[in-house]
Amino acid sequence: MQAALEITLRYCHKETEQYGRCVAANPSSWQLDCHQLKLDMAKCTSSHPIVQKIRRDCAEPFIAFEECLKTNQSSSIKCSEHLQKFLLCADQVKLNT
Repeated sequence: MQAALEITLRYCHKETEQYGRCVAANPSSWQLDCHQLKLDMAKCTSSHPIVQKIRRDCAEPFIAFEECLKTNQSSSIKCSEHLQKFLLCADQVKLNT
């Protein structure tokens, strides 16, 4: 699985699961209904160095993906290309040791 998702699942499993369930249960209103869960997940992951590096290095494709989701709230499948670009970027990020 992609590096960003693996880190998120590894260190923030509970938050990721709750957010994912909320999004799946609210396909047309997830942005409002799941906002606090999104914040909780972001807070959890923000302290991990690889996630911080992915956020810096892949900000542009991630912003494009989020904008697509905002535009297509009732049909997030239309954003799969944006998601793939972000995940490809995240897979290439390495933490310098």
